[in-house]
Amino acid sequence: MNALRKLVDNLKPTFDKGGKLEKFHFVFDGLETFLFTPGHATTNGAHIRDGIDLKRTMSIVIMAMVPCLLFGMWNVGHQHFFAIGEFVGRGEGFWDKFLFGALKVLPIVVVSYGVGLGIEFIFCTINRHPIQEGYLVSGMLIPLVMPVDVPLWMVAIGAAFAVVIGKEVFGGTGMNVLNVALTARAFLFFAYPTMMSGDKVWVNTCTEEGQSIVDGFSGATSLGHAASGNMAGLVSFQDSLWGFEAGSIGETSAIACLIGAVILLITGIGSWRIMLSVLLGGAVMAGIFNWVGPTLDPTFTTREYMQIPVLHQLVLGGFMFGLVFMATDPVTAAQTDTGKWIYGFFIGIFAILIRVVNPAYPEGMMLAILFMNVMAPLIDHYVVQANIKRRMKRITVRTA
Repeated sequence: MNALRKLVDNLKPTFDKGGKLEKFHFVFDGLETFLFTPGHATTNGAHIRDGIDLKRTMSIVIMAMVPCLLFGMWNVGHQHFFAIGEFVGRGEGFWDKFLFGALKVLPIVVVSYGVGLGIEFIFCTINRHPIQEGYLVSGMLIPLVMPVDVPLWMVAIGAAFAVVIGKEVFGGTGMNVLNVALTARAFLFFAYPTMMSGDKVWVNTCTEEGQSIVDGFSGATSLGHAASGNMAGLVSFQDSLWGFEAGSIGETSAIACLIGAVILLITGIGSWRIMLSVLLGGAVMAGIFNWVGPTLDPTFTTREYMQIPVLHQLVLGGFMFGLVFMATDPVTAAQTDTGKWIYGFFIGIFAILIRVVNPAYPEGMMLAILFMNVMAPLIDHYVVQANIKRRMKRITVRTA
């Protein structure tokens, strides 16, 4: 570490003002402050909170996502070998499954970071501003919300779109209206629907030679089965809780998401108000469906889907992942305490509502969060205005 510090110190004059590579100063500064504690302090602005800087905050969020990433790698391998009839038991071939999953997932992570950070470096060089570290988290979130068979060129396009259109056009980190990772996911979903939905994208069913495709195997997600009326394809509560199901790379395990939630809550980075309110909103909507479902005509397509127990509904699909890592985005979420309760509650309501009522889109968390991202400033506005009115009434009473 001392040798690395010495190397960085020796290179620094070249990138500082007056150096040969002065125009790349902010690129070098970004790399230096990622490796070591910054040697400069914030002197102005309204975002000074404590001694932790943005890079350290983002590093903790990435640490919280590691359980989802590691489990996702194993589950990718497990679903693959299950599809081709090898290592069918969950305790069989652990390292074979993990290695297979790692070889499928890591290239997606590398492309996401390579393209996204590359564009960040270009923008900071052209505009002469410090590197904005928000993509450290988005670069990991994007792979985790992708299906395993997504082509790498699509990951690159999605990451580029998210950084340029989802963030930089609004002024960079802290100015974006929509969650960056969900912007990439939504763009790819609507631009390339056949490659981002259906039965074949969630499980890699190629043999090791990469030639043949397994016939007669449905790689549909549990929610996909339920939305089509095939309740027999719905995995059990325990399997959904642990994540033994097909789905996006990092979204299937509720346990892994809860481990991440604990890390975010202990460090004070994640908002417990948003997490709890999303959970409550989802539970309320699932409870309403449980109440309404039995009263509907037996021929109604989603009648059985509505009767899935509340707890089971909450651990299916990407609900827990969105609750922990997406809804709590400090930039795009509501900022006021009351606003966070409203914002999170409606995310939970809309996520379950879209999931159950709209069979064309069985996973509603993405659309629910994006919609409430847009509504968050409006929610905060009315919360602040209501608070002003209450204070004005108290002033009037005391004056009288």
